[in-house]
Amino acid sequence: VHLVESGGGLVQPGGSLTLSCVGSESIGLYTMIWYRQQPGKEREQVASISRSGAIGYADSVKGRFTISRNNPKKTVSLQMNSLKPEDTAVYYCNAHLYGDDNWGQGTQVTVSS
Repeated sequence: VHLVESGGGLVQPGGSLTLSCVGSESIGLYTMIWYRQQPGKEREQVASISRSGAIGYADSVKGRFTISRNNPKKTVSLQMNSLKPEDTAVYYCNAHLYGDDNWGQGTQVTVSS
C-alpha cells in the first residue's frame, strides 16, 4: 500500500495540528502507526492503532495526541494538541502487517515561536 502524509507545518508552542495519512488501497487489515524522527535521533514510534482499534501511545505524547482511523476512507489521522518544541520532527505514517511494512514520505512538523 502506498501512503501519503499531509498536514505538517509550523506551529507555535501550545498549538495544534492534525496529520493525515491516506492509503492507495484498503488499510483495514493493517496496524497503522505514526513515527517521528527528530534531528540527530533515531525514528521513534509515537502512536499506533490496530485493525481492531487497540491504541497505544508513547509516554511523551500521552494525553496530547490522538490517533484515529477511517477504514472506508483509507485514512489514519494524528490529532496533536499542546505541541512542544520537542515535538519538532518529520512524522511518518506506517502500515504494518506481519512482516510487511509500508512507509509514507514523511511530513515536517516544526514547533517554534
